[in-house]
Amino acid sequence: MLFFKRRAKPSHSVWHESMQLSNWLGFAPNELPELPQLSTAPLLDPTRAFDVCHVGLVLRAVLGVQLLLGLGTAIVAKDAGQWLTLTANGTVVTMFAVLSWLLIVCAAKRLWPRLPEPAQWLALMALGAIGALLGFGLLSLTSEEPASVWRVASIAATGASGAALLLAWLKLREHTQRPADALAQLVELQSRIRPHFLFNTLNSAIALVQVDPARAESVLEDLAELFRVALADASASVTLAEEVELARRYLAIEQIRFGKRLRVIWRLDPEANAARVPPLLLQPLVENAVRHGVEPNDEGGELEVTTMRRGAEVEIRIVNTVGAPARTAGHGLALRNVRQRLKLMHDVAARFDLESTERRFALRIQVPL
Repeated sequence: MLFFKRRAKPSHSVWHESMQLSNWLGFAPNELPELPQLSTAPLLDPTRAFDVCHVGLVLRAVLGVQLLLGLGTAIVAKDAGQWLTLTANGTVVTMFAVLSWLLIVCAAKRLWPRLPEPAQWLALMALGAIGALLGFGLLSLTSEEPASVWRVASIAATGASGAALLLAWLKLREHTQRPADALAQLVELQSRIRPHFLFNTLNSAIALVQVDPARAESVLEDLAELFRVALADASASVTLAEEVELARRYLAIEQIRFGKRLRVIWRLDPEANAARVPPLLLQPLVENAVRHGVEPNDEGGELEVTTMRRGAEVEIRIVNTVGAPARTAGHGLALRNVRQRLKLMHDVAARFDLESTERRFALRIQVPL
């Protein structure tokens, strides 16, 4: 959970972190502290190595191939003019080959993990060779010079080699992300249901059984829904609408305990509901706002949750008043966990920004629609 401070905090952005070299290459460093190891293997998605359906990853792949092309043509070119010509011609081939390869890998990302390791390499290298030959065929339409067997073979070999390099990069990227992914899932599991929250909820339900049985039943139904989501598959994604509904249920439970001290304002855009986000994204954040913005303050506090569609993106804002200094020290595990899961799911297409003032704490998330 967050630990609020009375001074402005710098913005933390997934995009800003991605500008670091290791992040640009897709090798996300593990920012989470060491935690006890699980007795069972972490829930890892076998399709992650082949999940190239992200703008940031495509951009990295294209720029990396272009860099190699530019260096290669610079070695054989006699002057700058020839280098530009060779690079321009090569770009036609490489762009067609790379983009078509990434498109097919993305479309069949659930198929590749089912193949044995050697079959994966052979199939994807063959796909790279075919893509390069098709790209060369497009280039040949503007050339009157017939292609020699040697040239066709070298183009195919280059395409296969490029595909092998891309596949090796994807597998290395997935391997380096495993510790961060495992820790993110562990923190998520540990933070899903806090014992004192469960204790308070059950006490509230018991107190309501005699005076308001219907309300007690509603509280238990909300708690059951929280448990259902908490025990669901952590690797799946959910819609923003589902996350908002879960946050509503959580705040309805807390409303029993805090009463008028907890004032919640919802500003929801229906057009933002279809955005895909990691499960249990909002609930830990609103829980954090209640814990640090309402609970320590005798007069309570205000919590505002806003969703808004902005073109091809969806913005989520959570703003809460800052209460008295917390009686217990907070920590940033849940916050870093949310940032890490956003990054693993949306890469550079996601943003996560924080802003703190004397009276308010604001959190903003942007995800693609």
